[in-house]
Amino acid sequence: MRDKILYLERQSAALEPNAAQRKEVRDQVVAYTERFIEQIEDNKAFNITEDQGAGLYSSPISGEPISIEEALLLFEENVEKPGLNPASGGHLAYIPGGGLYHSSLGDYIAAITNRYAGVFYPSPGAVRMTNMLIRWMSDLVGYPESAAGNLCSGGSIANLTAIVTARDAKGLKGADYHKCVIYTTTQAHHCIDKAINIAGMAEAKRTFIAVNEDYAMLTNELEEQIEKDKAAGLIPWLIVAASGTTDVGAIDPLEEIGKIANQHGIWYHIDGAYGAFFALTKSGKELLRGMNLSDSIVMDPHKSLFLPYGLGVLLVKDRKHLQYTHRFSANYLQDVIDVEDELSPADISPELTKHFRALRMWMPLKLCGTKAFTACLEEKLLLAQYFHAKMAEIPGFEVGQIPKLSVTTFRYVPESGDANGFNKKLLEAILKDGRVFLSSTNLEGKFTIRLAVLAFRSHLRTIDLALEIIAEKTAEILDS
Repeated sequence: MRDKILYLERQSAALEPNAAQRKEVRDQVVAYTERFIEQIEDNKAFNITEDQGAGLYSSPISGEPISIEEALLLFEENVEKPGLNPASGGHLAYIPGGGLYHSSLGDYIAAITNRYAGVFYPSPGAVRMTNMLIRWMSDLVGYPESAAGNLCSGGSIANLTAIVTARDAKGLKGADYHKCVIYTTTQAHHCIDKAINIAGMAEAKRTFIAVNEDYAMLTNELEEQIEKDKAAGLIPWLIVAASGTTDVGAIDPLEEIGKIANQHGIWYHIDGAYGAFFALTKSGKELLRGMNLSDSIVMDPHKSLFLPYGLGVLLVKDRKHLQYTHRFSANYLQDVIDVEDELSPADISPELTKHFRALRMWMPLKLCGTKAFTACLEEKLLLAQYFHAKMAEIPGFEVGQIPKLSVTTFRYVPESGDANGFNKKLLEAILKDGRVFLSSTNLEGKFTIRLAVLAFRSHLRTIDLALEIIAEKTAEILDS
């Protein structure tokens, strides 16, 4: 048996490269990423390729290894080149993600050290770092010391965790679900629908409150509907407001909604995945006044803190609700020692196996300082306003409302013919060009093009380029 064990050890030696082998692959990877960053200004934001990455299938997973050169080539040709380049400043669609360099170093260290971040007992430092970041964000929102939170993969899981917590906090049972009422607007992100369904509450009544011209919830209609639902014997359970919608960047009247929710004893949740971090700016802090009145809030560092994809945050004002829903134990965890002033993430979230996500956020915040993030966010607000003003000057175009945050909408209205069809062609032409990447939405039956400025590499030259491309492609369509 000993010989067999030693033989298997030799066979698996590739899993533990020596210093020279590590240097060889590391140097190749670093050189590749350095080229990627140096060339990012010259590369397209969106690239339509013929096979769309299908070349990966020509090199299936097998028992034999390949070289690092071959692996990087496969990645470059089949993953980096086709489709959207989310690290590009030209990514002006959806809600752009980030890709801060310092975050990658945090992820590298987290992966090499393989720190577990779920329970305080085996990894006190990782848990303290996590809780330190949760406290910093709670202070930004205005939550008290009783708050707690969870670093998760993104806004979808954060919103799901919030909804399950809200369900249990109000003591709802299966027999109640068909009487429960959820209040949102049509601007709410579709992950809220998914979360309600996954939480087992598909039977709950979904009520869409009307919005004003800025797509913000009308609070007088919200209050009237709550009163009607109470009189009808229903259970007003959950209000989901938005601090920055995906479609147009709308902000609901957070303070007014908070007062209504408190008056009627309704759980108040804010989806601030996109917009909540704008509270770091002076104007954003004013626009987002009232976040502190919510019971829970979601905010995504991989959006408006420019981090790589894979980090969303849920904050809950009263930690006891998170603990009630998520705290479980097992015999094999009997050695775990609770520390009264340090919550273990595994006790307040669905995850027991917990990736050390905190390091990818802590590293850039510490190495860059929050002033750099604030300046970048303020730049994005001004860039959106600049784009909106410039588009309004171009004949034939109509623009949406002045952007509250960093999303703005526009469409061309031809003198005759189908405006929706024209704007579809315009967007297709922009995407085929590929230097910038825009997206569309449907607003009151109108095909509308969106520009979202949130990539940290998007600057004035990026917006000027977008304006140039839009004018150029519009002229080409009109001349065709």
